[in-house]
Amino acid sequence: MQDSTKMAAVLDVAIVGAGVAGLYAIHKLRGAGFTVQAFEAGGDVGGTWYWNRYPGCRCDVESLEYSYSFSDDLQQEWRWIERYGTQEQILAYLNHVAERFDLRRSITFNTRISSAEFDEERSCWTLTMANGETISARYCVMATGNLSTPRTPDYPGLADFQRQWYHTGMWPHEGVDFSGQRVAVIGTGSSGVQSIPLIARQAAHLTVFQRTANFILPARNAATPEAKDRAHKANYPERREAAYATPFGISGYPPPEHCAMEVSAEDREAAYEYKWQNGGQISFLYAYKDLLTDAQANETAAEFVRNKIRGIVNDPAVAELLCPTDHPIGAKRLILDSGYFETFNRGNVTLVDVKTAPIERFTKTGLSTAQAAYEFDAVVFATGFDAMTGALREIDIRGPAGVTLQDKWRDGPRTYLGLMVAGLPNLFMVTGPQSPGVKSNMMLSIEHHVNVIAATLEHMRERDLCCIAPSEAAETAWVHHNNEVANATLYPQANSWYMGANIPGKPRIFMPYVGGVQRYTQTVAERIGNGYEGFEMR
Repeated sequence: MQDSTKMAAVLDVAIVGAGVAGLYAIHKLRGAGFTVQAFEAGGDVGGTWYWNRYPGCRCDVESLEYSYSFSDDLQQEWRWIERYGTQEQILAYLNHVAERFDLRRSITFNTRISSAEFDEERSCWTLTMANGETISARYCVMATGNLSTPRTPDYPGLADFQRQWYHTGMWPHEGVDFSGQRVAVIGTGSSGVQSIPLIARQAAHLTVFQRTANFILPARNAATPEAKDRAHKANYPERREAAYATPFGISGYPPPEHCAMEVSAEDREAAYEYKWQNGGQISFLYAYKDLLTDAQANETAAEFVRNKIRGIVNDPAVAELLCPTDHPIGAKRLILDSGYFETFNRGNVTLVDVKTAPIERFTKTGLSTAQAAYEFDAVVFATGFDAMTGALREIDIRGPAGVTLQDKWRDGPRTYLGLMVAGLPNLFMVTGPQSPGVKSNMMLSIEHHVNVIAATLEHMRERDLCCIAPSEAAETAWVHHNNEVANATLYPQANSWYMGANIPGKPRIFMPYVGGVQRYTQTVAERIGNGYEGFEMR
């Protein structure tokens, strides 16, 4: 399966990660004639879809959009059976891609990269694996993922907890049976919202510990009608092109034309109701064009959703705890649900508000809050990830002249176009901080970045150049632009993982680029067209 023993003395490209980004990078760069080897910490391909196997795990971008576009044959032959693909379906798809394009022969599995150091004299990177082995490559592509470093809170006493505990981002591949058990789920972000309804159906009793109530919209998931599948596939080229001309990289949703306060309250209510019944996050955000920039407009949408929660949850006190009031709707990740709020009408489900009753410590058989003690047979941490920067910061990355990524990012990430970092030559990131990444259709953004990287390496090869890095000035200007764009929206008003707020001590910097996919891809094209403006090559 792997040909690590046959690797060249110095590879053209080393790729770190074999998820969605790593797989496409292998295919694209190998097809361009480069010698390529990927290194993957897991036992097989898939990245986030390999590790996240918790109950209910599902994508929140529609399947027909969340797929590769690089091969029309692939587009036409694969049949997505549901509107939103499950983890199992997406992993099957990625395994199919790996087999169809013979990608596994360029992957070394069960291998974690611990450090990467640039040799200026040789103009190449030396990557050191956790087992001490090394490999050299002229270029390094970090396809490490934006949500790939699970975060488990450091609760006092957790090491002494004698029952089972799990993290949604590191779920046992054999699955978990909670039948007859007393179960705690800590966290109500996306993985919590997706898993809680299914765990509640198994468990004797489920206790949900909520720190922050989140805005949650109905998925309205259903089987993909064959007619819709055929129609979509018949127009795939046009739809893919259209996606690049949208803010989120997703086609099929007409952009809004009006501001929320330009219409009557009755018309707003009708518009929100239509979006609610249709399901999906992008559709809802497209109700009006100022929902993410105007607080008054945003509040009309937020209150609509809060009223929906009040109408679903039977206990008024529980309903109010589930109503978000501390951030604008859409400023944190909008979550899609299938029966989440209805779960709190079950007799075997309890909600605990950890803002009023903080978790103080774990015991041998449970945990204690400021108000009560609980005993559990199992605990599930749905506490998310050290998003966007965590996987990169875990690798000791050192450039020439003593430059390290950890030092560069001490006060928050700094990149040029989310692609490279000044002072770290020949090191590329796929959907790095300050690119649309997590605020877009990841498939589209991944393909765009890999295509840009491949074109850049071909440009270097054709001109017999050996080094590329952004200038400090270009990097500083892009960081400033990213902050400026974010501050023109409501996004920074939320303590979200977009801001690093879920990681103690992490600098509060809004990390994704929210100027929109269209604006971003046009900017990248212009700068490359201007002779790789902002980059220094030799």
